[in-house]
Amino acid sequence: MNISEIFIKRPVMTTLVMSGILIFGLIAYRLLPVSDLPPVDYPTISVSASLSGASAETMASSVATPLEKQFSTIAGLETMTSSSSSGNTSITLQFALDKKIDATAQDVQAAISKTQRQLPRDMLPPSYQKVDPSSSPILYYALRTTTLPLPDLDEYAQTVLAQRLSMVDGVAQVQVYGSQKYAVRIQLDPQALAVRNIGIDQVANAITTGNVNLPTGTLWGTDKAYSVESDGQLTNAADFGQLVVTYRNGIPVRLKDLGRVIDSVQDTKTASWFNGQRAIVLAIQRQPGTNTVAVADRVNATMKRLEAELPASVSIATLYDRSVTIRDSVLDVKFTLLLTLCLVVLVIFLFLRNIRATIIPSLSLPLSLMGTFAIMYLLGYSLDNMSLMALTLSVGFVVDDAIVVLENIVRHIEKGEPVMAAAFRGSREIGFTVISMTLSLVAVFIPVLLLGGLIGRLFKEFAVTITISILVSGFVSLTLTPMLCGRFLKPHGDEKHGRFYQKTERVYQRGLDGYERSLRWVMDRRPMALVFTLLILVGTVLLAAFSPKGFIPSEDQGQLNGSTETAAGTSYDAMVEHQKAAAAIVQADPNVDGFMSSVGAGGRGTINQGRLFIHLKPRGERPLSADDAARALTRKLAAVPGLRTFITNPPPISVGGRSSKSQYQYTLQSSSIDVLYQGAAALEQKLHALPGLSDVTSDLQVNNPQITVAIDRERSSALGIDVNTIES
Repeated sequence: MNISEIFIKRPVMTTLVMSGILIFGLIAYRLLPVSDLPPVDYPTISVSASLSGASAETMASSVATPLEKQFSTIAGLETMTSSSSSGNTSITLQFALDKKIDATAQDVQAAISKTQRQLPRDMLPPSYQKVDPSSSPILYYALRTTTLPLPDLDEYAQTVLAQRLSMVDGVAQVQVYGSQKYAVRIQLDPQALAVRNIGIDQVANAITTGNVNLPTGTLWGTDKAYSVESDGQLTNAADFGQLVVTYRNGIPVRLKDLGRVIDSVQDTKTASWFNGQRAIVLAIQRQPGTNTVAVADRVNATMKRLEAELPASVSIATLYDRSVTIRDSVLDVKFTLLLTLCLVVLVIFLFLRNIRATIIPSLSLPLSLMGTFAIMYLLGYSLDNMSLMALTLSVGFVVDDAIVVLENIVRHIEKGEPVMAAAFRGSREIGFTVISMTLSLVAVFIPVLLLGGLIGRLFKEFAVTITISILVSGFVSLTLTPMLCGRFLKPHGDEKHGRFYQKTERVYQRGLDGYERSLRWVMDRRPMALVFTLLILVGTVLLAAFSPKGFIPSEDQGQLNGSTETAAGTSYDAMVEHQKAAAAIVQADPNVDGFMSSVGAGGRGTINQGRLFIHLKPRGERPLSADDAARALTRKLAAVPGLRTFITNPPPISVGGRSSKSQYQYTLQSSSIDVLYQGAAALEQKLHALPGLSDVTSDLQVNNPQITVAIDRERSSALGIDVNTIES
């Protein structure tokens, strides 16, 4: 049976099939999303609860603990991480990869409803949302002004920009950092209250009843009906100051008589700066599976239109644009792919030294890639580092089948057979070999397809892409290659060789003679060759054992993340001064292009913690790489008294806020979850007592149950801490 026979006999059909592959591949290539890494759907739900005025200890004991105990009963829960700060609790739930996020969300809602009775009565019900732990914002914008108050700037950010940008196709949400929403603050004087014999509850009731906006009723007329509303809503501090709290001796006691009523913001313990100037930062997150570059382009175009609607005193600066690094990365891989194609064609030409024979296998390369693009689009894949790396590796594979078919047909032509007869006979002889080679190469990547967990999902696109390219190349080699050989190769003896062929033939013959001599030398010394082979094998095993290992290599994206921390109990004003000192050092660094600095950040941290988001200059304009720049900044910031700072080059993948870098882990196991909580608290207290070691996290594993306490290995080593002493 000759699979290629029908395609050799019908060249028009073969040409149409290949043209279809080429056209659909080109269309699919233009439609494929562009990203840095394949999307990994990790079922994760974030639960948030707030109780105004409650301390972090109260939130942990009265809110977080009841919720965690109820969440631990949900089937499929793998990791639960909670963080409590003043007035806020955040719990992140990560489920098994095979769990459906919609079904799990219903279980989480049921667990929240069951816990509602155990929570404080005056707090709002906890809320939850589905999150993508591996997705980080693709764009950061900083809004600054020199004339407008911050609440007015926040109003523009929240209503004009954030709402409009969230409607852009592909945008999941727009986060606002350093939000400064307008609020009226009332500071009561205890002595003024005592003199008039007024309690705080009376003041609170007066504010509640005096600031309402309720429908009163409807006036019905013969022709029209009118809705009547009592508009008693107060909008500024002056109006609140005139509010009557009570009467004493027939004289009204107003709110301004009992203390200070000032125009302020909702959260006075949070602030953000951009390059040292107070700012409000917008962070744009894309929807999973969308084209990062296309979404960033649409957002930038929308932002340009919206910027024209803002006052002239408001300036917008782009702090970070993820699409820039993705474009550079993808272009770099595309160049590598194109260079690989050219080198493969050049090698084919140098050995065949025949333009016709070189063109035939070279056509299988673009056709195999175009066919792969078409199937990638049908599977919902994207052009990312994984898929492009697979295509780059597959270039060497896809040309092998075509060369094997070509060489076998040329062999028969050199024996004197007619070209068409050689095409039929050569393709028939080599057809089974090509199929077996193709399936053997596909079988190599089956273990990668069977990998489980997060790594398996990440590398699945790599394995599938390279498998598809190999299968498509096998099909092209059995169809197009023999058809072109039968139509375009010349009979033996008709081909005239020029000077280039004669010169390269002598070089080729010398190389062949040298290979024969070296082969005879090795065959005469077989025991020595076996010993040398054994030494290479042992050396390979030793090198594999001692080589550094990791999940994904560090990547220079021009972005650094930093965390700052002072001693517990530090006031907000003191933390701001420490943060400004750290920001001044960062701003003076020659590698830094721009940075965002924040303290508080909407309740996700405590007063004594701050964050730094640093955007580096382009790689060609700075002397240090991202890793070296992070280490240099960490050393410089260590000079700030009373402040612990650590700058990191974020890994390309982050799940649930836990770095993929290696960690020290200590596991506590018990049949009682309450005992586990006590043990984890005691161990974390011991770890926090170590000087400078502050990033200690504990996760409740509910399958066993057990608690794993993880310590950042790189940070502890940088601080010179011997973590092994903890085991005692």
